[in-house]
Amino acid sequence: MPTSKSATKRVRVAKKKEKRNRKVKKQLKEAIKSVEEAIEAEDVETAKEELREAKQTIDKAITKGILHKNTAARKKSKLERRVNKLDN
Repeated sequence: MPTSKSATKRVRVAKKKEKRNRKVKKQLKEAIKSVEEAIEAEDVETAKEELREAKQTIDKAITKGILHKNTAARKKSKLERRVNKLDN
């Protein structure tokens, strides 16, 4: 249990950041999953649209500090390859 004012504040701030991080991670997982579902259904147009939205979500996660830029690039590249393979 924190005893000083600053320690109490750090606990509050940490809880707030944890809540935000969980929300962003959940949105990220849902966006990636929707792309994968469109790929499984072999729906090219839906997959491309979902990919565009997933890329935006991934980029937002970078700016919020949830993902490292290289991790995000890897995720986007992997999804892009799968959608392009579906297109051919």
